[in-house]
Amino acid sequence: MELPPLELFSGNWEEYIDHVYEVYCGLILNRGLRFRGLAVKPRFTPESKGKIYGFWHVTSEGGIEDDRTPDLRRCERIRWISWMIENVDNYDDIIWWNEKPKANSREVVLWLEAEQFVVVLAWRSQGYWLLKTAYLATKPHKINSLRGKKERYWKARKS
Repeated sequence: MELPPLELFSGNWEEYIDHVYEVYCGLILNRGLRFRGLAVKPRFTPESKGKIYGFWHVTSEGGIEDDRTPDLRRCERIRWISWMIENVDNYDDIIWWNEKPKANSREVVLWLEAEQFVVVLAWRSQGYWLLKTAYLATKPHKINSLRGKKERYWKARKS
């Protein structure tokens, strides 16, 4: 399994983030990305600094939307998002499971455990998947949480 190349930081933040956005638009926004036959769409609003909301959510971190901080590790892995979505059924290394964070919602988590990279898709009743977020899991408690959720899902599915 060969992963797409990283988009390494060039030293100029404005040029770099514009380049990462171009890659994002080409692979996620304008390409007709699909997960198991259904469209995957980003969230468009609120737009910020000339870029759609969904872009900032996969390239920055933080719990408060207006205070999110750019995350170079997320930016570097921008190509991995579409690759994982398109290849989830082609590689056993991409682990997935369903989650129900709220009673009336459904999410699918894709996890490339060897690289600790996570993509989260949320089902929308209009018949498409929303690209909710993507991130690099770096904290041991987060990795343990992912591992536990994966194991519980697959254990319940086998019984």
